[in-house]
Amino acid sequence: MATANQRRRGATLEPGVPAESGNGIRPFLRHHPVVSYYILVFAISWGGIVLVMGPRGMFSTGATMPMVGGVMLTAGPSVAGLSMTVLVDGRAGLRRLAAGLRRWQVGIRWYLVALLTGPAVTGATTLGLSFSFQEFRPNFVPAADAFGLVAAGLALGLMVGLLEELGWTGFALPWLRRRFSVLITGLIMGLLWGAWHFPMFGGTTDPSGTLPNLLVVVVFLFAWLPPYRVLVVWVYDRTQSLLLAILMHAPISATTFVLAALGSEATSGVPLVIPVLIWGAVLWLIVGVVAWVNGGRLTRR
Repeated sequence: MATANQRRRGATLEPGVPAESGNGIRPFLRHHPVVSYYILVFAISWGGIVLVMGPRGMFSTGATMPMVGGVMLTAGPSVAGLSMTVLVDGRAGLRRLAAGLRRWQVGIRWYLVALLTGPAVTGATTLGLSFSFQEFRPNFVPAADAFGLVAAGLALGLMVGLLEELGWTGFALPWLRRRFSVLITGLIMGLLWGAWHFPMFGGTTDPSGTLPNLLVVVVFLFAWLPPYRVLVVWVYDRTQSLLLAILMHAPISATTFVLAALGSEATSGVPLVIPVLIWGAVLWLIVGVVAWVNGGRLTRR
């Protein structure tokens, strides 16, 4: 029998258990929370983009999608997550979300992992490639402009991280972890996370025509997002901190924004996908090292 402390912990940090049966939408949502959540996310995000931009909005890029399209896309995970939390778990679910947001005393090492993993991988890759490819050498910008660029990137990263992780980590992750390991949970979430980004990469093409456009889009969506999501799941599994998941998401959005703004020339051909493939390889290497250090497993003992 669970102790009083265990019952209190379950009420705030673990998803509830569907409590009712019968016909109708609400019983279905309660018994299939993860499937329902992702259906709702894609409906809100992709449906919103089509509503405000038309079908062509599904084949945009990060540079061509207007702000309203970006807002519609990133609002999907949080709106769906909060809605499903209320429908499935009620006030207990909202308390669980609030507890995760307030959980900040997790140790400095976890903040270093959350804040530095993404920028270190992307920054080191870009720096290394700049010695071999002219396209990856950043433009020089005055100090004042650089400060404004970094500030804009950080603001964007925090906003995107909050809007997405309220749903991805706040709702979907705890439910998936009831059934799957950290690795499998991360893979499921990472693949769906990549597919969800399609409107921001669906219009990406190779200017030289060397690479098929479909190959370019697949690399951009699935080469590095799944391993990074595995690391986010691992960090959350060890800390139970939704705040840390938001902070881990923010730097990758900020770094991508800053590097794109500093790019000196448009890449094409094989150089177009090289950095993304390297990001993925390095992130999978980090996942492997973490598992090796922990005796071949990512799941908390």
